Formats: sequence, structure tokens, C-alpha cells
Amino acid sequence: MTSDQPTRVSADGMTRLGADIFERAGASAGEAHAISANLVNSNLNGHDSHGVVRIPRYLMWEKTGNLAFGQSATVVADADNFALIDGNRGFGQVVGAEAVDIGIAKAKANGVSILALRNAGHLGRIGFWAERACDAGLVSVSFVNVAHSMLVAPFGAADRRVSTAPVTIGVVNPDGDDFILDFATSMVAEGKVMVALRGGKPVPEGALIDGNGQPTTDPVALYGEPVAGKVADPREGPGALTTFGEHKGSGLALACELLAGALTGSGTTGPGKKTHNGMFSVFLKPELLDDGHGFAGAVSEYINFVRNARPRDADQPVMIPGDPERRARADRTANGFDIPAGAWNSILDAGEGLGYTRDEMIATATRHIA
Repeated sequence: MTSDQPTRVSADGMTRLGADIFERAGASAGEAHAISANLVNSNLNGHDSHGVVRIPRYLMWEKTGNLAFGQSATVVADADNFALIDGNRGFGQVVGAEAVDIGIAKAKANGVSILALRNAGHLGRIGFWAERACDAGLVSVSFVNVAHSMLVAPFGAADRRVSTAPVTIGVVNPDGDDFILDFATSMVAEGKVMVALRGGKPVPEGALIDGNGQPTTDPVALYGEPVAGKVADPREGPGALTTFGEHKGSGLALACELLAGALTGSGTTGPGKKTHNGMFSVFLKPELLDDGHGFAGAVSEYINFVRNARPRDADQPVMIPGDPERRARADRTANGFDIPAGAWNSILDAGEGLGYTRDEMIATATRHIA
């Protein structure tokens, strides 16, 4: 295998390696596994931008004090249908799960709940939380902002002003596949540009502008020129990401900032802010509104109606949000997934810095790969 080839890893092997790395960095065994399993889950669902490529950055954030191991979520304000929760700079995979589970429990007990989460570490693939709510039989809507990540230019602007501000909507389907809509309000998530920077799938046209506000596909516009031994920082480039759908995506991004940042107290995006995520979520038990009209049947029937539309490409069936992830998950769970050379070497470098040998890491991550 040459140095520029991707490395195929197994889900269980990469989860073990990631957990070992985080535990060596100071996490408890349980916390290390939770973080690693969540990242690998993103890879399995086809979202490599939110997967193990983030291990070196998480370690950097912990080292600089922007994230902290061993933290738990704190309930700041509480009512039957509401909770304001502080993540205390803890890893989002831990404090996010604690917060979302509180919101889910309140909705199951009372029909509906509102969750306001502030000061959480990176919450990972936001669709994961919609899936968690659907698994509990709930409908959910979540808005997220990332106060330190001023990466996106609003519509008509050449300067950065907002974060990638993701949104997720989950509609449980008791009779079939759940509807899981998950998207950044930027044209692509920042992590997808990071994947391109490290030799993966190129950035699509229209997703980036350079320092002069002109379209580009060069990831350097977001990160600046790479420096050997330094983790790439998307705040250091001269350009910016663009919003999807021009003014529509831009308006939705601002809504995320106001709901997940201003309303929760996590803070809106701007220079000098901390590495925190804010999230504003609504959870609903569908039985609350089903007066006998048959919610479950209506959801399943409509999903099937959409899927049965005549495809424009005979080789590409019509899918609903959540279908691409289900397909990727089935394939990658069985066959493993590839990590681009640049990202893999960054992970190996991080592990070496914690006393792991490259041979040990390769053996762990690639076990069960033919």
C-alpha cells in the first residue's frame, strides 16, 4: 500500500482504536468509547466529514482547554416541558446524549418538551440526535450553532459572519423507515472541506469563495496554507463557505444563530468565541396530536408514495432523507470504510504522540478486514 492510498478499516477496529487514543489522552474508558463510537457511527452513515477525521482536532481542542474530559451536563432551569442545560465544555458525544435524553424523557412523560443546550462540545452529526428521538418514538426538530466557527458568508457577503448552523428534523415512522433530515445551512459542512484538504472527495462548485469573494474549489481558501505538524484550522483561511439556496439558506442560518446561540445563552457566532455548540430542540410524542386520524399509517403511506415516483435515472431510485445513510450503514458495517491517506496519517500522528506505535494502530483499526 502506497502512502497516498486510503486505508480500509473496520467499524469495531476503528472504534477500539479511537477509544484507546481518547483514553490515553485522559478520558475515562466509558467516555472514550462514547466519543469514538459516535465518530465511527458518522463514518458508517456515509458522513466522513463528522467521523474519525476529527480525532486530531478533538485532541487539540482538549489540549487548549476548549474541551474537557470528565464533564457532565448541568440542569440550569427545569420544568415539566422544558430544560435549560449547560454542557460545561464537555465532549458533545457525552453531554449531548445526557441533554437529549432529558428532552426525550420529558416529551414521553408530558407529550412535548423544549430543550435548550449551551456550552457543549462539538455535537457531531446532528442527525444522530434525531435518530435517537425517533428510536424513542418521537418527532423532533433541532437547530444548532457553533459560536467559534465563523466560517460562512451570509448571502451577498464576502466576509464570514455565521457558523455552518445545522438543522435536523426527525419524524418517526412506526410502520417503516424514519424520516431523518440533517443538513448544514452552508452548501457543504466544514468537515467535507477538511476531507478534501486531506485528499478525499473534492469540494463541489459554488461551496467556497476566496478572500476576494470569488468562487473557488481550493480548500486552502478555508484553512490557509497547510503547515507540517499542525492541525488545520478552518478559521485561518482568507475565504469562506457559502450558504445553500442563496438567501434561503442564509436566512435559516441566522435563525439557527438566534435560536441555538442567543436564546440558549451559548452565544452567537463571532470572533474570539469559545469552541461551543448551542442547540435548541423540540421533542413531540405524536400520539399527543393523533385524534384517530392515523399518524403512523399516513407517514408510511406518504413515504412509500414518494419512493414510488418515477426516477429520472433508472439506476438511482427516489429516496427520502435517511435512505442514503441506511444504505451506507449496511454496506460499511459489513465491509468497513476507507480513510483518506492524509486523514489517516493525522490520526496515526496523534496516536504516536500518546505512545501508540503505527503498527499497533494499523493492526487494531484494520482487524476483520480481508
